[in-house]
Amino acid sequence: MAIFGKSEDTVVSEEGLEYRRGLVEGMTFELIPLKSVEAAIDALPANSKVSVTASPVKGLDATIELADVIRARGHRPVPHISARLVDGPAHVARLAKWFRTEGYDTIFVVAGDAEEPAGPYEGAHGFLSELFAQEHGLTTVGVTAYPDGHSLIPTEVAHKHLHMKQALLAEAGLAGWASTQMCFDTALITSWLRSERESGLTLPIHLGIPGVVDRTKLMTMGVRLGVGASLRYLKKNRAAVTKMMTPGSYDPDDILAPIAAELAELNVDDLHVFTFNQVEATEQWRQGILAER
Repeated sequence: MAIFGKSEDTVVSEEGLEYRRGLVEGMTFELIPLKSVEAAIDALPANSKVSVTASPVKGLDATIELADVIRARGHRPVPHISARLVDGPAHVARLAKWFRTEGYDTIFVVAGDAEEPAGPYEGAHGFLSELFAQEHGLTTVGVTAYPDGHSLIPTEVAHKHLHMKQALLAEAGLAGWASTQMCFDTALITSWLRSERESGLTLPIHLGIPGVVDRTKLMTMGVRLGVGASLRYLKKNRAAVTKMMTPGSYDPDDILAPIAAELAELNVDDLHVFTFNQVEATEQWRQGILAER
């Protein structure tokens, strides 16, 4: 099993380097509605794509408010809508009206982390079915994918739901993408992608990778984000754990570079970077990649 596959011996083709550079240049920054978000917004490069998470504690109003703030600051926010935080059809109608009247044509839909759903929507598919019956004004909808599995959903169920959501988007005439949750195993990422492509998944993929973040925060928050299998693997592999926890040792390119040459073939057309609101450090890394010759 390959984790943190890049090393001094890693050879990336010229085509792979160019594709990697394009992904890094146009990557999406994920922000969380916490107190630290103001500094995170200040550190964003101009006209950034920004994925705005949904908090089970703060609710969807916090996501909506933050998306509006980010847009007012000149960026392109993509609000996360957590199906389990939607309390029923009337709430769906209010969300559809907000998308339509405020000009949000792109959203990202997750089942969400709330232990108990606020309404009838256990997952994204049921919510999307209700939403698409409304006048919503959307053109593009992102959905979740789990190369490393989900802590609460069996692998075969997650696979089935991903393809059901793809079919639902096609029926609604909407564009979409599937964004992967964090996975540190580069071999698993590519094998999962190939398997899904062979099974009929045609949605573009946004590869989810952690940005340059504090290692302790990455390890503790990773559990909440559904990367349990990778974290368990890390606990069993001292060298990888040491690499993660040593200041200055983790580089997002440890994940990106080893598979760069395969990403175009597998239709990975964006990076979804989990910044944990530590945008400044991640942007420094991004600028370093763009400055390479």
